[in-house]
Order: sequence, then C-alpha cells, then structure tokens
Amino acid sequence: MEAETLALAQGVDFSLWGLFARATLVVKLVILMLTMASFWAWGIIFQKLITYRAARREAGAFDTVFWSGEPLDTLFEQTGAQPTGSSQRIFAAGMTEWRRSHRDDGGLIAGAQARIDRSMDVAIAKESEGLQSGLTVLATVGSTAPFVGLFGTVWGIMNAFIEIAEQQNTNLAVVAPGIAEALLATGLGLLAAIPAVIFYNKLSTDSDRIVAGYEAFADEFATILSRQLDA
Repeated sequence: MEAETLALAQGVDFSLWGLFARATLVVKLVILMLTMASFWAWGIIFQKLITYRAARREAGAFDTVFWSGEPLDTLFEQTGAQPTGSSQRIFAAGMTEWRRSHRDDGGLIAGAQARIDRSMDVAIAKESEGLQSGLTVLATVGSTAPFVGLFGTVWGIMNAFIEIAEQQNTNLAVVAPGIAEALLATGLGLLAAIPAVIFYNKLSTDSDRIVAGYEAFADEFATILSRQLDA
C-alpha cells in the first residue's frame, strides 16, 4: 500500500505550473489576479522610488540656488512661469501672484500676502497629489490580497474534499495535490501583500517628508516676501 501511494505521489507534478494547470477555474482566476496585482504593485514601487529620488534631488538643487543670494526676480526669470521642478513650481506660483499684486503705479493691492500664501498652498497640494498617486493601489493590494488568496484556498480545499468524497479514497496521493493547489493561492496572496504593505508605509513616509520640505520652503519664501511688503 505504501509503495502504491509513493508511486502515485511521484506521478503528480508539484511544480508551480503543474499546480496551476491542475487547479479549478476559480483558483486559476484567483492566481492570475494575484499575479497581476503583484506586478502592478512592484511597478508602482519602482516608479515611486525613482520619482521621490528625483524630487529630493531637485528640491536640494533649487534650495541651494534659492539661498545663493541671487535676486528673486532674476531667479524667477531663469526658472520661468512654467518650470519643470516641483520646488520651482511652488516658487513660480508665489512669484507670479507677487507680480500680479502690484498695481501699475508700483503699489501693492491689499491682501497680497494672503493671496501669495494661497497660491503656494495650491501648488503644494498639486505636488502632494502627484507624489501620493498610486499609493492607494499599494494599500488596496496589501489589505485585500491575503483575503483573495484565502478565498482561493478555501475554494480549492472544498474541491479537494469533494474529489475525496467522489473517489472514496483518503490516500495521500489523492489529498495532497488538491491541498497544494489551494495553498498556492494563499502563498501568492501573501507574496503580493507583504511587499505592498512594507513599501506603502515607506513611500507614504517619504512623501510626507518631501511635502513637509515644500511647506517649509513656502513658509520661508513667504517670510521673505512679507519683509518686502512691510518695507
């Protein structure tokens, strides 16, 4: 009996492809869904890592130029009204409103400081939205993938027990393939969820730090303009 069981077990393909090919349609759909979710999550992770690195580098370079002592008007002429960098866009928003607040006679329109602050706040909000786009996908994958995988496992085990009942055989060679197929779904669910959760936390923290840097720069810039307004 043991020799027969061993022979049957050796005849079963327990490779990942073999388990997938032998799984039911529902379990196959779950596996495909989790695989696509994992690739999607990793695509977002790599894209955000590159984007955040570029944002930090751009912010550092512009901060150096901003505090070099160069006149603000000259710096604004160099960057233009539609610059490419995030820090430059925040600076351009403040400078644009600063220039619009001047009357033809050189005087300032009342409420200039509040309008400049709002302009930069809007620019920061747009940059923040761009930085955080895609993070909701990581949060969704991290929170739902284990349950989707568990659903595939439950469905696969249910079908394994149905097969046992139909064959009237509790032999390990009959039980093991069905359970292995079912557990594959749970494994893929965890494989998709764990990196998504880890990098969601990391990228969210990185995004908050970058946005905090933008807000600090906007406050410092607003202080400089405030001095000129008071003068």
